[in-house]
Amino acid sequence: MPSFTRLKQVARVLADAVPAILLAAMFLCFIIQVLMRYVMNTPVGWTVEVCVIAWLWILLWGQSVSAREEDEIRFDILYGSVSPAVRRWFRMVFSVFLVGIYAWSLPALWDFVTFMKIQKTSYLDIRFNWVYAIALVFSVVSIIRYLWVFWTAAQGHDAPEAGADAVVRKDLVE
Repeated sequence: MPSFTRLKQVARVLADAVPAILLAAMFLCFIIQVLMRYVMNTPVGWTVEVCVIAWLWILLWGQSVSAREEDEIRFDILYGSVSPAVRRWFRMVFSVFLVGIYAWSLPALWDFVTFMKIQKTSYLDIRFNWVYAIALVFSVVSIIRYLWVFWTAAQGHDAPEAGADAVVRKDLVE
């Protein structure tokens, strides 16, 4: 039986592959659209629909599942100028704030997504609750992520390094 670390690595690779596959699908649809419109002179609408749905999924999946904490944008001027203890407090307060917002909005989001089963997309006839289901994934995973950020900060662990200095150090080490 594979170790937990190995399973975690495989899950990370698969999670990171989803936006890449969706981006490839968007590119393929773009090429098909150009060929159909300008070579065949018969434009198709389903390619635009695929691109919009794929873009929505790329954004929400990428931010909630694929992005790591060190990939997040911070106000480095303030965050980088304070001590590690204050940074941990920043992370804890920010995490509580985000978990609260996501948890508060989750019931309304659930109602919206389940309500959207009454409509379908124009060309592909995909029910909109399937299209917008990624918003539920985004919210739930974000809640879990920021609970974890809060927990690690409360335990006294520093955030992973980010910014230009960390990137330079990382590139020099590898």
